[in-house]
Amino acid sequence: MKESRFRGRSSIPRIESVDPKGELNMKRTVAGILLLIGMGAGTMFAEDGWRDRRDIRRDEAKIAHDRRELRRDLYYGDYRAARHERNELRREYRDVNRDRRDLYWDRR
Repeated sequence: MKESRFRGRSSIPRIESVDPKGELNMKRTVAGILLLIGMGAGTMFAEDGWRDRRDIRRDEAKIAHDRRELRRDLYYGDYRAARHERNELRREYRDVNRDRRDLYWDRR
């Protein structure tokens, strides 16, 4: 009686890599690339505060413009328009104070 070459588990053909160290190097390379991408993603979202300072400067320019309009309205006696300008100034001051607070807390 002829003895079979495959018995039990050995009857399933196995595919073995020719170079197991090459496969390990590939895994390390892929892991390294993913790590570099992950570390680089954090710097993409970091800011240096330039946009915050620019926003503050624009808000201050709006405040200066609204103050000129308020003085003009009070000079000509247009008290309704002056009340509107005061409300705008209040909103602008609130906005610039929030921007300054955010800029301060971002730097801590």
